[in-house]
Amino acid sequence: MKLKKFYSKRAVLVAALSFGILLAGSIVLWPLLQQFSDLFRKKEVPPPVMEYGIPVDSFNVVTNEIAPGKSLSEILGDCGISARQVDSLSKLAEGKFDLRSIRAGHVFKAFVQPDSTQQLAYWVYEISPIQYVVFSFKDSMSVHVAEKPVRIVRKISSTTIKSSLWHAIEEAKMNTALALDLSEVYAWEIDFFGLKKKDSFKVVYDEMFVGSTSIGIAKIHAAVFNHMGKAYYAFAFKQDSIDSYWNENGQSLKKAFLKAPLKFSRITSGFSRSRLHPILKIFRPHYGIDYSAPIGTPVMTIGSGVVILKGYSGSAGNWIKIKHVANFVTSYMHLSRFAKGISLGKRVQQGQVIGFVGSTGYSTGAHLDFRVWKGAEPINPLKVQSPPEKPLRKENLNQFMRYRNGMMQLMKKQ
Repeated sequence: MKLKKFYSKRAVLVAALSFGILLAGSIVLWPLLQQFSDLFRKKEVPPPVMEYGIPVDSFNVVTNEIAPGKSLSEILGDCGISARQVDSLSKLAEGKFDLRSIRAGHVFKAFVQPDSTQQLAYWVYEISPIQYVVFSFKDSMSVHVAEKPVRIVRKISSTTIKSSLWHAIEEAKMNTALALDLSEVYAWEIDFFGLKKKDSFKVVYDEMFVGSTSIGIAKIHAAVFNHMGKAYYAFAFKQDSIDSYWNENGQSLKKAFLKAPLKFSRITSGFSRSRLHPILKIFRPHYGIDYSAPIGTPVMTIGSGVVILKGYSGSAGNWIKIKHVANFVTSYMHLSRFAKGISLGKRVQQGQVIGFVGSTGYSTGAHLDFRVWKGAEPINPLKVQSPPEKPLRKENLNQFMRYRNGMMQLMKKQ
């Protein structure tokens, strides 16, 4: 019995001693085992940083802009590319990219070998914020045009007008391209030169991004512009495969006449039956609206029609008259010059540029004197009642109403 107990105690002692030895050994050997296992463990290599499909980390990258008057031959020559190679590039680029279309101010990047040769491997020219062309000098020369991936982000934005649409959008940290797009959507509804303080808008739109950089507005889906106490709605909807804008009742926003012949200007003198002429210093009627704008600003015809007068007058300077539907006539005065192709009897389309702001004739500064007649009667251009185009067809109305309701709910939530 005593022998049995002895062996039992011995076994326990041996087991405890073995465990202690193993524990101590593991503490001592664990770092060594870790180092040993690391020799066989496959380390993760981070993926290379790519730009234009080129591994950026493998090169020294020089970023610059095309200088005015600088030719591609000169730019590439500074990078060690010979005239013969440039000539070969022009042949490789045929049908892909016209080398003569390279413009000053556009960004280019040179990817240079980081070794002692400092050889140019790739030269990239940004055609636009999206499109670029890569000239490869690595191994063999090649030319290819590609596009950066564009990310579309749906946004709902709103703000209140303090001075102008442009400044309101800029102050609200929105993309300022939204100002131009909104002015085009509402070109037939709202005179953006006559905006009032506390006018406001809310808009649902898609904004385009390349990386984290905004490159413009893809599309306005819906908007409501509160102007002088009235809500002007706009909803994008296709009819006959054409995307147009409609109000909440399915009436087209597009009308026979635009609200103004200029974009982003200001009214300096309004329609009056008796106004003191700034040069003649006599009171006489001013049957038009004066829009102040820099010399050279494009002037558009507010509606389609036929040019019935193009010439020079002592008081009006260079001016154009256009006859429209329903016996309407418009005139555009004090132009610096006429647009190319505008001639007597020429048919012009709504929104077409017909001339450029100037200060010819009796004028104290650069502006456009714009006038409208209905028959022989002069009327205030700001009060022209322009007939709309045809409304949505009945078979499209239910689908439009469902879309309109969804967008109105979306705007209410924000």
